[in-house]
Amino acid sequence: MNANTLNPTLDDIKTGTEARERALKLLLWLGQVSIAMLFGGLTSAYVVRRAAGNWLHFNMPAPFFVSTAIIIISSITMNMAVQAVKKNSRQMLVRAILITLVLGIAFGISQFIAWTTLIRNNIYLTGSLSNPSGSFLYIITALHLAHILGGLVALSVTFFRARANKYSSSKFLGIKLCATYWHFLDGLWVYLFLFMFFIR
Repeated sequence: MNANTLNPTLDDIKTGTEARERALKLLLWLGQVSIAMLFGGLTSAYVVRRAAGNWLHFNMPAPFFVSTAIIIISSITMNMAVQAVKKNSRQMLVRAILITLVLGIAFGISQFIAWTTLIRNNIYLTGSLSNPSGSFLYIITALHLAHILGGLVALSVTFFRARANKYSSSKFLGIKLCATYWHFLDGLWVYLFLFMFFIR
């Protein structure tokens, strides 16, 4: 048996690490492209159905504006986490991820509050009193929230790994991937919010 097989060099380890990093980044980007295509299809269907008539116009609930502010701020704190790990500032890293996690939960709560506001205004998902405009709003925001829940799981794992001091300025792939996905969800929500705000 070749001795190099039993004793891999530092170059071999580095090459394997880089290959793994490229593979994980590719998987993440493929996932994000799939999500973007899903919402692209939904917003296209929204436009087509709106043009068909029988479309109820209503104001966007105020909690959706709050949601938008929350998720934008959470993107800033996530970026702070990336900067902190690059500086090997463990305390700031843990704090920034925790704040991002709390803001993500607050975003989800604000979505539920927005839905209750819609119901109080007689805007329903289904039923005889429902309208396609309201149904699309519920479906689009609920699907986005489902992806946010995935982001919260990733943030939770990253948080506990950061507390366990698993990251450093030379080893923080998990944080980079988590940040990329979270920024993607942030941008996606801003797009969806503006789309539904201006195209009603």
